[in-house]
Amino acid sequence: MNDIKTAFTSSPEDLEKITINLLLQGIYEWYGYDYRDYAYHSIRRRIWHRVHAEKLNSILELLDKVLHHPDCMQRLTEDFSINVTEMFRDPSFFLYFRKEVIPILRTYPSIRIWHAGCSTGEEVYSMAILLQEEGLYDKTKIYATDINTKVLQTAKNGLFPISNMKKYTNNYLEAGGKRAFSEYYKVTNHKVKFDSSLSKNIVFAQHNLVTDRSFNEFHVILCRNVLIYFNKDLQAKVHELFHESLAMFGILGLGDKETISFTNKADCYKELSGKQKLYQKIK
Repeated sequence: MNDIKTAFTSSPEDLEKITINLLLQGIYEWYGYDYRDYAYHSIRRRIWHRVHAEKLNSILELLDKVLHHPDCMQRLTEDFSINVTEMFRDPSFFLYFRKEVIPILRTYPSIRIWHAGCSTGEEVYSMAILLQEEGLYDKTKIYATDINTKVLQTAKNGLFPISNMKKYTNNYLEAGGKRAFSEYYKVTNHKVKFDSSLSKNIVFAQHNLVTDRSFNEFHVILCRNVLIYFNKDLQAKVHELFHESLAMFGILGLGDKETISFTNKADCYKELSGKQKLYQKIK
């Protein structure tokens, strides 16, 4: 009786957490997508957004709909995918990369870069522009991956709203751009289409940081402002993946709110810039 009484006196927050865990476990077992170690408060907000968007009354109703309607699962997957990005996002990062990392890359006969969690591709095209201006693009292969196939298609198309171009132009100039930014795109139907020369060495592919393994060895891995949505255990798992995938003396770039300081891989890197969150693998 004491156990039953304890269950009935549990708080609504405890019950909510149980139903969220049931939802995430059900998704994992039925679809193979593992969101169980995402940051709790972030994923909770997205779950409730989908509950209301589907005009449901509870998380358990969402679980039932997700398991029986793959299109609902697709919508929930898009909710879980964080797509906040822009061209030359955080210009000081790209300026530092241009001045301090490019000289390192010049010493390689060929270059492989992985943009993990590339979203709609703005930062991938930014890197292509930077490499082209520094004369390194022709010997570079960029792998741009994301779990969300919808945003990957946007990235492949290279079409972006013209309304963003003023901000992107300012970012480009602050990042040390060497040409007129408008030279890299053409305007069509209130959108801009980036030149095909920028995408010729980019491979867009679906990849799940939570469940998929390493697929190559890279000289640069960029995963900026993705890990903040994972809990500590999952962050540690992804850092294992990055360490395994990075060549010796390769460069790891994280987001401005992220760090390797508290991971078990911290002593495997030398800090190139604490401000820009750039690290070089040393063991």
